[in-house]
Amino acid sequence: MCGIFGYINYLVPKTRGEIINTLVEGLQRQEYRGYDSAGLAIDGLNDGEVVIYREVGKVAALKNLIKEANPPTENVIDAHVGIAHTRWATHGQPLRKNCHPQRSDVRNEFVVVHNGIITNFREIRELLSSKGFQFESDTDTECIAKLAKFIYDNNKEHNLDFSQLAKLVALELEGAYGLIVKSTHFPDEVVATRKGSPLLIGVKTEKKLKVDFVDVEFPDMNVTEEVNIASATNRNLLNVANTDNLRHSQSRAFLSEDGIPMATEFFIASDPAAVIEHTKKVLFLEDDDIAHIYDGELHIHRVRREAGASTIRSIQTLEMELNEIMKGSFDHFMQKEIFEQPESVINTMRGRIDFEKKTVQLGGLRSFLPTIRRCRRLIMIACGTSYHSCLATRSTFEELTEIPVSVELASDFLDRKSPVFRDDVCVFVSQSGETADTMLALQYCIERGALTVGVVNSVGSSISRQTNCGVHINAGPEIGVASTKAYTSQYIALTLFALSLSDDSMSKKSRREAIIDGLYHISSQIKEVLLLNDKIKELCRTELNDHKSLLLLGRGYQFATALEGALKIKEISYMHSEGVLAGELKHGVLALVDENLPIIALATRDSLFPKVISAIEQVTARSGKPIVICNKGDFKDHDLQTLEVPATVDCLQGLLNVIPLQLASYHLAVMKGFNVDFPRNLAKSVTVE
Repeated sequence: MCGIFGYINYLVPKTRGEIINTLVEGLQRQEYRGYDSAGLAIDGLNDGEVVIYREVGKVAALKNLIKEANPPTENVIDAHVGIAHTRWATHGQPLRKNCHPQRSDVRNEFVVVHNGIITNFREIRELLSSKGFQFESDTDTECIAKLAKFIYDNNKEHNLDFSQLAKLVALELEGAYGLIVKSTHFPDEVVATRKGSPLLIGVKTEKKLKVDFVDVEFPDMNVTEEVNIASATNRNLLNVANTDNLRHSQSRAFLSEDGIPMATEFFIASDPAAVIEHTKKVLFLEDDDIAHIYDGELHIHRVRREAGASTIRSIQTLEMELNEIMKGSFDHFMQKEIFEQPESVINTMRGRIDFEKKTVQLGGLRSFLPTIRRCRRLIMIACGTSYHSCLATRSTFEELTEIPVSVELASDFLDRKSPVFRDDVCVFVSQSGETADTMLALQYCIERGALTVGVVNSVGSSISRQTNCGVHINAGPEIGVASTKAYTSQYIALTLFALSLSDDSMSKKSRREAIIDGLYHISSQIKEVLLLNDKIKELCRTELNDHKSLLLLGRGYQFATALEGALKIKEISYMHSEGVLAGELKHGVLALVDENLPIIALATRDSLFPKVISAIEQVTARSGKPIVICNKGDFKDHDLQTLEVPATVDCLQGLLNVIPLQLASYHLAVMKGFNVDFPRNLAKSVTVE
C-alpha cells in the first residue's frame, strides 16, 4: 500500500517543470499499489523555501492542482531534492490535511513522506504537544516531521549531520515504516530509511560506477543508543558528541578518478516499477538502513550496530523492462496479465526443467534439499491468492514427498502463536515479497530456528532476502490488484519445488514424469483456454451480470480453484461469491440453492469426478442450473451451460480451470463499470497489518 517516490539531481540541469513531471510520473508508476490521495514537495524560488502540493483523489487530481497553482517551471536547477507520495488512509480520513508530505511547522523545516504505521505515535504526539507543537493532521506521519524538528532544535550546538539526526529519529519510532525526509536545514540533501516497508534507490550516472556496491558506514559516534522519549521532558532529548566525521568520508562507488564531482541522479521508490524508465541500477535498503544522499553521493548508515551485519549494499541490475509495465493494446493491466499467462508460465519453468531427461533443478534450493527432505513437516504460510496457490499444491507435496504439510493464513498463524520447531521447514509465498502479515510470520519462524523458504515474484524483496533459500517465480511485473499470472506461476513454482524434493524417490518416478509431461503442454493448453474469452463474456452478460451472489463448487484439487475464482470475482466486480467444497453441500450450503442462484461447478476428470457429478445432480434436483467447467465431451448429455477446457494431469488441472474464472471476474467488472485494475478499498502490496 501507498507509494513513495523521491528524485534528486546533482550537476544534472533540470527545469522545475521537469522535476515536477518526474515526481508525478514516479507516483503514476505506483498507482496500482492502492491509494486515496497524493502529494509532493519541492524547493521554492526563494532560498530555504519548500513548497508542498497535496490533493485527495488520484494523481491526476494532484496534476490539476499544480497546474492551477501555476508554479514557475522554466528555471533550471543543478541540484534539487523532490519527494512525493500516494497515501492509503490508515490514520485520518482522506482529507487534504492528512495527505503526504507532512510537515514539521508552517515554515516546512522538515517534510516527510511515509509508508507504514508508527505504533507509538500517540506517545510521541503527547510529548510534542506538551512542548508546544500544534498538530495540523490526524496522521502518525506528522509526528515524524515534528520529532525531527524537536531533536534538531534541542541539539543545535552539536552540529548534527542529517544522517545522525535521522538515526536519532528512527531510534524513537516503533512500528513499520519506509520514509524520506527533506529539510530546509540541509538543502539539496535527503535521508531515507526503512523498517518493514520496502524502499529502493535507483542510480543514474553518465560514467560507470567505480564499484557495484555502497559501503555501510559504522562511525564511532557517542550517541545514546536507546532513549525513552516519554521521560525526556526535563532534559535535552539526547547527549550528542560534537562530530561531523560522517561528512569526511567519500562513497567508493561515486569516487571520480579525476577528482571532479560526478553528475548523478537518484530515484527513491517503494517499487522498481517507478524507476525502471530512468535506470536499471538499483540498491535495495535493508531494515534499519539510513540512506544519506548529498553532493552526488549515496552513503548508507545503520540505525543500530549488530554483530555480523553486512558491510556493503549491492547495486543490482533490474531485469524488468519498461514495456512490461505498460498496457500495450489491452484495455486494462489485469486483462493483459491474464493473456500473458502462456508466456509467464514458461518463464517460471525456463532453465529449471529438462523435459527430455525429466529432471527439475531449482538453483535457489539445491543445497538445502537434503535438509528439507529430513524435516518433520512443511508449513506453508501466505495470504490471499498466495494462500490459494499453497492449497492448490498441498496434495502434490504430500503425495510426492510423504511429508506432512500444513497451509496457514499468515494472520491466523500469528494470532494463534502456532508452535514452530527447529526441524520444521516454513515456506513463505508472496507475490510482492513484502506482505506485512507474511513478513511478521517469517520473523516469528526465524526466531524459533526453523529453516525458511521464500517463493516470491519480486527480486530483491524483503522475503527473498531474509529467508534461507527460495524460488523466484519469474512471472514478470504484475500491476493489476487482482492477481492472475502470479497465481499460476506460484502454482507451477511450488509444483517444481515438490518435484525437486521427490527426485530421490524411485517409487514416485512415474508420477513425477507424468507431471513433468503435463507441464510441457501447459502453456499451449492455457492458450487454448483463452480462446473461450468471447463465450465467457457472453455467459457473464446473460447468466451472471444481473445477480448479486454466486457459488463456485470444487472438490479435491479444484477446491483451491473455487476459492481463488471466488476471490477474483469479489475483488473486482464487488459481487458476493463463495468457493464451496462440493462435499459439504449437504451440511448447510444446499439451503441456498434454487433456480435464481448462479452456480459454477468445477467438474474436470480426476479421481473425485464421480463425487462432483453427484454434487451437480444435487444442485439440478433443486432447480439449480450450474455452469460447468469440464473436459471436452464430458457433459454432452446434460442440458447445462459448459466451458470445455483441455485435460491435463489431475494436480495441474487447476492451472487451466482458473483461467475461465479470471476472465469471468474481469468481464463482470467491466460490465458493471468498475475500475478493474484499482478496485475500491484494496491495494496490490499489503504492507501494513
